[in-house]
Formats: sequence, structure tokens, C-alpha cells
Amino acid sequence: MNLTYDFTGKVALVTGAAGGMGLATARAYARSGAAVVLSDLDGQALRTAVEELTSAGHQARAVPCDVADEDQVAALVEGTVEDLGRLDMAFNNAGIMIPLADAADEDAGAFDRVNAVNLRGVWACMKHELRQMRTQGSGAIVNCSSLGGLVGNPRRASYHATKHGVIGLTRSAALEYAPRGIRINAVCPGTMETPMVADMIAKGELDPEAAAAEAPIGRLGTAEEIAEAVLWLNSPAAGYLVGVALPVDGGYVAR
Repeated sequence: MNLTYDFTGKVALVTGAAGGMGLATARAYARSGAAVVLSDLDGQALRTAVEELTSAGHQARAVPCDVADEDQVAALVEGTVEDLGRLDMAFNNAGIMIPLADAADEDAGAFDRVNAVNLRGVWACMKHELRQMRTQGSGAIVNCSSLGGLVGNPRRASYHATKHGVIGLTRSAALEYAPRGIRINAVCPGTMETPMVADMIAKGELDPEAAAAEAPIGRLGTAEEIAEAVLWLNSPAAGYLVGVALPVDGGYVAR
């Protein structure tokens, strides 16, 4: 059973919203009455997602954006406010995976790219969202870290470094902005049934049966389960949660 929220009159922004956890969260925001701005690099998939939402009677906008480019991020947030008047909730979800590599052999270009999207991208999004939210004196942000922000795994050093960094950003900014009426938390998905994970499986980089067995719950998670966690963290129901890195991982880190 899904919880229901009333976000009527609220504005939500989701990056990496063309598929997977981002799209599931955008759908959940929309069903809860929020006006939703969906952003992604994949313009065609983004338009398809927005058409789905608007045809169902929801208020949604598509804004292509590369979160690694701060100027594009600034324009994304400014455009959201110009169009919809405010910004109440954000899910900074855009992220990429890079090929597995021995830590001694990792390519510097891959390191720079994964940092540009997964860490600098979250930093830029949060920075510009906070500029609007501090003017309002209200808001809630959820940054997407990962199970990889809480543990280490062989051959994933650079990716895990970015996700650990997201938690550091989240905790520090949360302490700074909680007194100003703005809550910031992070969600840490385990191995989920998303396009990114499907691509890893197709490349032989992940054994889905082994991944499911590593979670005490005995299965992979779903994008919708992340969406439920994000909406809860952004809602008044989680009003006393500040600076939390919430594992949604089927019990992996509880072992």
C-alpha cells in the first residue's frame, strides 16, 4: 500500500527524470498534486515522460539539462521559479555509472566524468535550489547517494567516492539550512530494478541473482520504492529528519 500526500500548490524538481527512480518519483509527486519539473539529458525520453503525466491531467514541464554544467543547472532552477513561482521540493537524482576497474588502472577521464555528474552535479543542483529556498524560508531537498555511499566494493572506487561525497554535502548543508526552515536529506538506494542496473547486468558487471541474495529481503528493489522514500523525506511526515542518509537497500547495510 502506498502512502498518499497532498502536495497541491507545491512545486517539485527532479533530475535524472527520464527513467528509473527519477521518473518514478516525478510520477509520485504528480499523483500527489505537485507541479513537477522533470530534467534529464535524454530529451526524447523526457518529452515522453512529460506527455504521459500531462495526458493524465498532471502539471509537468520538461527541461533538458546537463547537471555537470552549473550554468545549465542555474537556468533550470531559475526557469522553474519563473514559470511556476516557487520551488518546494527537489530530488537531485541524476547520476551515472562508469565501467568497473582496478583502482590502480582507473582512467582519469572516467574519474572526472563520474565526479562531474554524481558529485558536482548534486552540489550545483543543491546550491541553486537553496538560493531559492532560503528566499522562501522553506523547502525540502533529497539528494541521491547510494548503497555505495555507505560501503565500499572492489573495482568501484571512483563511483563510491562520489556517493560518499554526496552524503558529506548533504550532512553539512543540512546543518547549515535547518535553522532556516529547509530540510536536506539523502536516500541511499541498494541494487534496484532500473535502466542503469539493467545495463550493468547486460554488460556482465552485475549478477542479479547474487545481488538479490546479498540483500536480506532476498530481491532487488524497485524504482517505486525509492520514490516512496523520497516523497516521505520531502513531506511533513518526516519533518524532524535532517541530514539523514537513509538506506533503502533491503537490509544490506544492516548485516
